[in-house]
Amino acid sequence: MSPKPPVPPAKPTPPQAPTARTASTVSRNARFAWYAGLVVLGVLVGTAGALVQAAWLPVGLILALLATAALFYGGLRATETQVGVVAGGVGWLVAVILLSFGRPEGDGAFGGGVGELLFLFGGMAIAVMCTTLARLPRPIP
Repeated sequence: MSPKPPVPPAKPTPPQAPTARTASTVSRNARFAWYAGLVVLGVLVGTAGALVQAAWLPVGLILALLATAALFYGGLRATETQVGVVAGGVGWLVAVILLSFGRPEGDGAFGGGVGELLFLFGGMAIAVMCTTLARLPRPIP
């Protein structure tokens, strides 16, 4: 019987960087429910903002923009994706655009002026800022 040749020791492999994405804490179905809720909430915030900003011009405009920012940032954090901002933004934009048309009789929520433009363009700017925010990694306990 001949002796077996010695087996060379295995070379240690260098540590690999983690390539897997961190798992989301929100399930897929819950995220879709959040999207639908954010669209409805966007319609409500857009309607309320259109009415409040015209009623109490300097304070109402700030209050309407703060509510809009809370909607967009809350959608980003609740769904953990930028689509949450878009869902709230779609509802907000639909409400604001429909209220800006007015009626054939001449009635409308927007009377035309600087406040209405600041609300419209300010809300869109806030949506863009919230969409481009970097998502912070969750702390690992």
